[in-house]
Amino acid sequence: MDLKRLGQISDSFNLQMPKGVFLSARDEDKDNVMTIGWGSIGVMWGKPVLTVVVRYSRYTAELLKNSDVFTVSVPKAGDMKEELRICGKVSGRDMDKFEKAGLTKAQGRTVNAPVILGCETQFECKILYRQSMEPNLLDGEIDKRHYTDHDYHVFYIGEIVDCY
Repeated sequence: MDLKRLGQISDSFNLQMPKGVFLSARDEDKDNVMTIGWGSIGVMWGKPVLTVVVRYSRYTAELLKNSDVFTVSVPKAGDMKEELRICGKVSGRDMDKFEKAGLTKAQGRTVNAPVILGCETQFECKILYRQSMEPNLLDGEIDKRHYTDHDYHVFYIGEIVDCY
């Protein structure tokens, strides 16, 4: 992927991210999807990357422990609001969130993880790095605002191996 295209995709991604995008993961025969609102696109180690964060308590975090890939499906602006709400409120431990939200999943083209059909952009990523947050290194204001329950995030930096 060339950097000019990465910049164009990044602009669209950054506009949608605060409204929510879908993160999907697979561990063996278990798939899950969740809504995320924090992440970024950039360049690390000379590769196009997508960085996402997942709280330890999320079912998706369990799946990502044993996986080396994830996908991010970005809806068109204003679309799939109810689906994003459902995937951000219910747990995949308790039900099939794809079914509950009425989402159609498909196999990724390049990685062994599902994508969400009907989305504007699909990112397929290979995990290059994962890092658990170290609370003692976190800005105190952010800690007080976002982590009152001490449910911190794991950062995943994924090389964008396919984007369509």
